[in-house]
Amino acid sequence: MANLDSLVEEIKKLTVLEVSELVKKLEEEFGVSAAAPVAVMGGAVAGEAAAQAEEKSEFNIELKEAGPNKIAVIKVVKEVTGLGLGEAKALVDGAPKVIKENVPAEEAKAVEAKLKEAGAVVELK
Repeated sequence: MANLDSLVEEIKKLTVLEVSELVKKLEEEFGVSAAAPVAVMGGAVAGEAAAQAEEKSEFNIELKEAGPNKIAVIKVVKEVTGLGLGEAKALVDGAPKVIKENVPAEEAKAVEAKLKEAGAVVELK
């Protein structure tokens, strides 16, 4: 075990980039994947990726502009938000504006499709 301990001590002296290159060489040499250990070593990176994946499950629907058929867009905004006609018109007139927040992905895509069909320019954030 003394050889393994000294090897570990040598690896500790390497930079992160050198360790990454070492992992790649070991994977190529032995035909294995070190995906799990790399994820553990890069815990912050894995955490950020998980946070991004979590963010993608909910969206804010932003109306960028009403487009040429403003009345149809107002009707869709009224339908999907539950606002009154005057409030929906004010929201559309105030574009760019978020019309719905924290919407599940499926619903967000359906609303986006309805708004685009009405002629609006929409972005999911």
